[in-house]
Amino acid sequence: MSTDLDYVIVGGGTAGSVIAARLTENPDIKVGLIEAGPDDRQFDEVLKIKRWLELLEGDLDYKYTTQIQPNGNSHIVHSRAKVLGGCSSHNTMIWFKPLPGDWDDWANQGAAGWEGASMEQYYAKLPNKHQIVPEQDRDPILPDWIESAVAATGVKQSPDWNAEPFSDGAGFLDVAYDPDTGIRSSASVAYLHPIMDTRENLHVILNTRALRVNLTGDRATSVDCVNELTGERITYSATKEIILCAGAIDSPRLLLLSGIGPADELRELDIDVQHDLPSVGGEILDHPESIIIWELKKPLGPQTVMGADCALFVNRLKQDDRPDLMYHTYQLPFTLNTERLGYPVPENVICMTPNIPRTKSRGRLWLLSKNPDIKPAIDFGYFTDPDGYDEQTIVDGLEIAREVAATGPFKDWIKREVAPGPKITSRKDLSTYGRAAHHTVYHPLGGCKIGAVDDPTTVVGPDLKVKGIDGLRVADGAIFPALTTVNPVVGIHMIGEKCADMILNGH
Repeated sequence: MSTDLDYVIVGGGTAGSVIAARLTENPDIKVGLIEAGPDDRQFDEVLKIKRWLELLEGDLDYKYTTQIQPNGNSHIVHSRAKVLGGCSSHNTMIWFKPLPGDWDDWANQGAAGWEGASMEQYYAKLPNKHQIVPEQDRDPILPDWIESAVAATGVKQSPDWNAEPFSDGAGFLDVAYDPDTGIRSSASVAYLHPIMDTRENLHVILNTRALRVNLTGDRATSVDCVNELTGERITYSATKEIILCAGAIDSPRLLLLSGIGPADELRELDIDVQHDLPSVGGEILDHPESIIIWELKKPLGPQTVMGADCALFVNRLKQDDRPDLMYHTYQLPFTLNTERLGYPVPENVICMTPNIPRTKSRGRLWLLSKNPDIKPAIDFGYFTDPDGYDEQTIVDGLEIAREVAATGPFKDWIKREVAPGPKITSRKDLSTYGRAAHHTVYHPLGGCKIGAVDDPTTVVGPDLKVKGIDGLRVADGAIFPALTTVNPVVGIHMIGEKCADMILNGH
């Protein structure tokens, strides 16, 4: 293939897959999709959603770690996928359309045109196959858990999460997979598999890592890459645009390695500054979650989609019409952090994971070296918000989970509470445990914040164009200026659809 392309997309993950498929619907547009990982079609553990847990910290995982967290857990490994489809090939594909208020938060921060009402059109375009967990995949404990969650909290029972906006609820999740085959409906499965071997204007370039975006004057013109298998260096040129879709860690990281970022910090690392943009790497976000674990009186059955099939949303503070506390159930011993604290791992367990839908803590990402093989420093600033909102949300979450466990019929399944254990009862002690045992829901976001062009904290404007540079956009989880209440993967699909729409309308 020619290295001269109309559009070069860096990252064949969730948004990148969407944009590549949409742009190449026009046969006159030539697109190169650069993905550092391999083709997902060769990995059964990727395609079969029930096997997602096998992927964590495996060969297809970048395994990013965090800086020391004085108020939280410093031992978290942030899984980021190195495979076609990105994190939609690596996660549980829990399918939540972002609530209208989530997009409205973006618009209120200067992302004009991203209001909830205007984003509905992009949700309607998504082709992914998804449905509420079907009857044959419902473990018998889960209807009892739902009944107890509703009785203990007063939330709605079994809402259709995506039919209309919700403020609370307990029920089976909507999951993007094929119940007949067990294959996830990832961005690559839904968008690329049907076309990648037949659409001549789409060039999927696998096992190839982007090292640097090159500018000619104030315009992005090419991307230097290396083939991870052969070591061959190659430069791909874009006559129209380069779109970064490398994810919330690697899109800001690539900008920094390219000399696009805070000039003084880049010079200290001996990186040639191409464009001074101090906001790159700022305001990174995550959904932290803690965990409560019970040992059960009897084993669970084999019926499950992916071992985390139910959710509970609670609007405990009623500050607006969106929930402010969320739980997944885990019908498996998700004990990555409680084992480290000395808790046992019983054979038969169920877990609830209170997490903070819209955390107030913020962090940042920066480079430690100009060597692209050295991972960046990542500091999410867990539980550093000045009013203690995040900490109090986790404590409330543990207390409410105990109320669910004390309510029948779910309580009849429980033999004992394993973690934090019945001796930990005060809010102070629950806070200490909750923050020590907290984990991530694997939702790192931010670092290339969207918003008004004149806002010094933003990296891209509402059109996703990097400020001060022509021909360069960012379109992935890095642009989030605020967390969505729900899992972000659907929102990132929608970002891809909107980005493609803006490009095609301007093409």
